[in-house]
Amino acid sequence: MHKVEAGTTSEIEVWRLQTQITRSVVGINLKGLTHDDSLVQPQPDGNCLNWVLGHLLSVYEEVLLLLGQEPVLGKPALKHYVRGSEPIRDGAEAIDFEKLMTAWTEASKRIDDGLANLAPEALDRPASSPTGNPDETVRSLLSTVMFHQAYHAGQTGVLRRIAGKEGAIR
Repeated sequence: MHKVEAGTTSEIEVWRLQTQITRSVVGINLKGLTHDDSLVQPQPDGNCLNWVLGHLLSVYEEVLLLLGQEPVLGKPALKHYVRGSEPIRDGAEAIDFEKLMTAWTEASKRIDDGLANLAPEALDRPASSPTGNPDETVRSLLSTVMFHQAYHAGQTGVLRRIAGKEGAIR
């Protein structure tokens, strides 16, 4: 039997907690917003809330596969939300905000389930890197994803204010 260090298990638990906090922050910031609110563009440039939420979801969709979980919407549906894509300026290109919110919540739950079932010894296995890093591991990728998701979760609060709503987290 392979002995696992206690620190490795707690690392996974920290990621689970980060996933739950990110889901909560995004949920609080999105509460009461409409599809039209999600399309308000920050000026002079940037991505609207619809794009940011879709982008958060597109990143989780990739991680779900790594964690042995099924994607919620799938890659083709989220093509306008991947890194480097153009800002969504036409509402016809945007996925309905309610649908995105529902998919985000489900993907977050699946991420948590996948992390709960992740074997600590899998953390040092090679992982596909969005940046092309040949040394990427499951551990390094998950660490980066957790930061990435928290970064964009913070943007949802700012974009809520840009859409003309009061801040939701005080």
